[in-house]
Amino acid sequence: MSGPQAEVARIAAHPRFATARATMRAEHGRTVEDIIRLTEIPAPPFAEEARAAAYLAMLQAHGLEEVEQDEVGNVLGRRRGFGNGETLVVAAHLDTVFPAGTDVTVRREGSKLFAPGVGDDTRSLAVNLAFLRAMDAAGIRTRADILFVGDVGEEGLGDLRGVRHLFTRGRHAGKIDGFLTVDSPEVERIVTGGVGSKRFRVVFRGPGGHSFGAFGLVNPMYAMAMAATGIGRIAVPKQPVTTHCVSIVSGGTSVNAIPNEVRMEVDLRSRSAEELARLEREFHRILAEAVAEENAVRDLRDGPVTAQIIAIGDRPAGETDAASPMVQAATAAVAHHGYRVSYEDSSTDANIPMSLGIPALRIGSGGRGGRAHSLDEWIDVEEEESLRGMSASLLTILAVAGMELD
Repeated sequence: MSGPQAEVARIAAHPRFATARATMRAEHGRTVEDIIRLTEIPAPPFAEEARAAAYLAMLQAHGLEEVEQDEVGNVLGRRRGFGNGETLVVAAHLDTVFPAGTDVTVRREGSKLFAPGVGDDTRSLAVNLAFLRAMDAAGIRTRADILFVGDVGEEGLGDLRGVRHLFTRGRHAGKIDGFLTVDSPEVERIVTGGVGSKRFRVVFRGPGGHSFGAFGLVNPMYAMAMAATGIGRIAVPKQPVTTHCVSIVSGGTSVNAIPNEVRMEVDLRSRSAEELARLEREFHRILAEAVAEENAVRDLRDGPVTAQIIAIGDRPAGETDAASPMVQAATAAVAHHGYRVSYEDSSTDANIPMSLGIPALRIGSGGRGGRAHSLDEWIDVEEEESLRGMSASLLTILAVAGMELD
């Protein structure tokens, strides 16, 4: 055994790691309290301010350096390493998918907590604080600085805006050497590939008119229907996994009126940047043909049908190679705790650094959970399984950051 696997084994056997694990066990109740407290602070899309403020205060209370909130709302704090200035980001996202007004009161049944957003990703915010306390109590030092981040805009139309800013426009841009996002409970499922996506809102417009009196005029609804049908017929490969979906349609004014405006939203995804680009070209071709066909077969006397394409999401594809030291360290750390490791592709904050060639993974927060993105989302905070998963992810972080072994 050599390289990252040997490093993981040495850390796992070190007395300081044993102390860190004991600290997480002793403070398990506090971690659960943090989960509940943060979950009950609403963090709807584009409105994470209240939760960000609470988390900023928590980072300050945990003694981090350079605690701050950046221009887009991310909250950050640095745990200084002893090395030459390398920086590893350990992140969890502040936002949930649920709109303002959603009841986020936590209900507890035995060891299970039920509430919207409790697992995705509020548990991870609390677990990262537990990692900090465990490292401090054990006197653990790492070669790399660890920049703890609670980021905004991971979900939906947030379009990874928090981490995108961190890597491209924030003051840490160009100074980050690795990235781990702690996102959802499943520790054994390591995300090494970033699924890219392009999302569009298409607005079809026409002159409109009475459904009977103006019959024969161009109808934007027909153009949209042709476009949606065409998108549905695009052939995509099974590998790399590539998908398309017309997901939302709306518009019109009355059952007896030719609509003057209708809209649809479209999600295009692929594990491959090349396949995603091909899919996008097909999407544009189909839209142009649908509009042209509607304008060719119906009356244009009051004007044609047009289609306005509005980009509403752009998540880049990327990958962290399975042979990289980061993946090998995560694999060894998770396997050391008895899990059967699998590698997956997903759309997470890790997409951004992956697309920039920076090693990045999504790791888990421990325990179990289910029904994510639903009103009956739940996690199980049963102590043994929770601590097992937390220990595996902390071991990953310490191996990647380079724990001092004296």
